[in-house]
Amino acid sequence: MLHRRFITGFLLLVLSGGVTAALPMTDSQGKPLPSLAPMLRDVNPAVVNIATYSTTQYANNPLLNDPFFRYFFDLPDASSRSPQKQQRSAGSGVIVDAQQGIVLTNFHVINGADEVQVSLIDGRSAQATVLGADPDLDIAVLQIQARPLQAVPLADSNDVQVGDFVVAIGNPFGLGQTVTTGIVSALGRSGLGIEGFENFIQTDASINPGNSGGALVNLNGELVGINTAILAPSGGNVGIGFAIPINMAKASLNQILRYGEVKRGQIGISVQDLTPMLREAFALPPGQIGVLIADVIQGSNAEQVGLQAGDIILKIDGQPVISANQLRSLFATYEIGKGMTLTVVRNGNERAVKILVEDPNQLLRLDDQLHPLLKGVTFAMNRDNRLQIDAMQPNSRAAYAGLRPGDIVLAVNQVSVKDLEQLQRVLAQAKGELLIKIARNNRAFYAVLR
Repeated sequence: MLHRRFITGFLLLVLSGGVTAALPMTDSQGKPLPSLAPMLRDVNPAVVNIATYSTTQYANNPLLNDPFFRYFFDLPDASSRSPQKQQRSAGSGVIVDAQQGIVLTNFHVINGADEVQVSLIDGRSAQATVLGADPDLDIAVLQIQARPLQAVPLADSNDVQVGDFVVAIGNPFGLGQTVTTGIVSALGRSGLGIEGFENFIQTDASINPGNSGGALVNLNGELVGINTAILAPSGGNVGIGFAIPINMAKASLNQILRYGEVKRGQIGISVQDLTPMLREAFALPPGQIGVLIADVIQGSNAEQVGLQAGDIILKIDGQPVISANQLRSLFATYEIGKGMTLTVVRNGNERAVKILVEDPNQLLRLDDQLHPLLKGVTFAMNRDNRLQIDAMQPNSRAAYAGLRPGDIVLAVNQVSVKDLEQLQRVLAQAKGELLIKIARNNRAFYAVLR
């Protein structure tokens, strides 16, 4: 049990349990004092500094590319006049596997780098290999060959609670390893527009530029999150920082180590947040948490297990669901083919539904039952999470209109579509001809199907 008291303006921690972080130290009079030092001695060697190098080529004046101009003014060949500049940026990372030399960091820390250098707290330095990345989650996985290494154990971030004490470790402003302390001030933060999947741990432990990719640990010295962003309206730290829960980062890490990339699946539903008006319309009790299923894709696993529009999802594998963004982020931690149990409410009756995560490429096949002009066409989400024409019969109307497999679908009847669900909704309302906007080879054009 944790007790707190203020002594001369400082918050001292006195723990009666066996938490390593609070092993007593003594002052010059032999008086025991609580300290984080014993825990940090184990964790600090696992937090590294990351330097990235990239080459920028300055643009020459177009006249310098003209051989007659160079000849007239007796200038050297243009290829020898392309100055280059090496740029260096600093960030942080966490060693999570000492045997394999695996380091977790943020994708934005190493994005665009030609070379990544990792520095350890003992002064050693090693060049890192980028094994893979998950830009949607802002996670990157590196590997270094230096040995021996110290790894930090991973916590279960589902057990983190508001009010838990945490420690942020990183390399702010390139100063070198720095430790700050605070508490978890909120959970499940989303809608910030920072990343594709957001379910952040919020903390008031100071996180500053350069802390990105560093460790957020609990008082047991276990990694609960990867520091990734701050809210900085004044340009500096104001006590609101965000970390990616380690369970989400671990899911991406495992896939990158196994496949070299992250493959995300779906179950075939679209969802929306519950509002007070929706709670009243569905006869839910005031304050009911959960997420409303707005639509179920035809032929999906969700339809096969009996999920319906209007069902309320309360939990995923026992974890409460509080928002649509959080639900999407939780889905993102499940590999294709993995099962999950949804706790749903329909007409006041609660039940558990077991469902498998499926490949989004298999979720939807459009035929003449949905729109006759698209008979013989299959749409799917590609690896870049963009909606594309996956396959097409040679004699289909779409083929005669000039569409081809691999075309990216941008809009239908001047309505933007970004995924299979949106495409299905637009086509369900379409009557008569279809005006489809396509991107191919970085060029956009329209096709009309009649």
